[in-house]
Amino acid sequence: MPKMKTKSGAKKRFALTATGKVKMTPSRKRHGLSKRTQKMKRQARGMRIMADMDAANVKKFFLPNG
Repeated sequence: MPKMKTKSGAKKRFALTATGKVKMTPSRKRHGLSKRTQKMKRQARGMRIMADMDAANVKKFFLPNG
C-alpha cells in the first residue's frame, strides 16, 4: 500500500495544535469587505479552532500524517 499524502491545499489552510486540534482561518475576508459589518470583520481575525466533527474529517482525509 502506498504512503498517504497530505493534500497540498490543506497544508496552506490548516494547522494542527499540540493537542491534535485543527486551527483554521475564518472565511469571508478576501473581498467585498465594505458590505460586511465591523463586528464580522473583527471576529474573523486570527485563527480559530475547528469544530470537532469537521476536524475529524480534515485529519482523516486531508492531513493523515498530521
